[in-house]
Amino acid sequence: VQLQASGGGLVQAGGSLRLSCVRSGSRSDINVMGWYRQAPGKQRDLVAAIRSDGSTNYADSVKGRFAISRDDTVNTVYLQMNSLKPEDAAIYYCAAGIRTFLGTTAWSYWGQGTLVTVSS
Repeated sequence: VQLQASGGGLVQAGGSLRLSCVRSGSRSDINVMGWYRQAPGKQRDLVAAIRSDGSTNYADSVKGRFAISRDDTVNTVYLQMNSLKPEDAAIYYCAAGIRTFLGTTAWSYWGQGTLVTVSS
């Protein structure tokens, strides 16, 4: 499985960007896709995730501003980011994983990251 992320760039505060993550290769047990971000000097944090049943979850800091979606016909997951703030600036990584019946997720595959810069 390979993940190719794109869509990052420079945007003014209040603006929008849409990130895309195209998945190639197959592994039938992957049942969750997500976006993480990592700012300089900070840990990589989960931003949003979408499961095979369509359910989603978001970090509190992006709720109401970001939306994750998927188009399985083109093996792509999107992250629509609106009302961007300077603190959203980071490298954004897409990831694919397996969510267990215990509710934990093993993120097995990672994309290369795409840089989002937000100017104030």
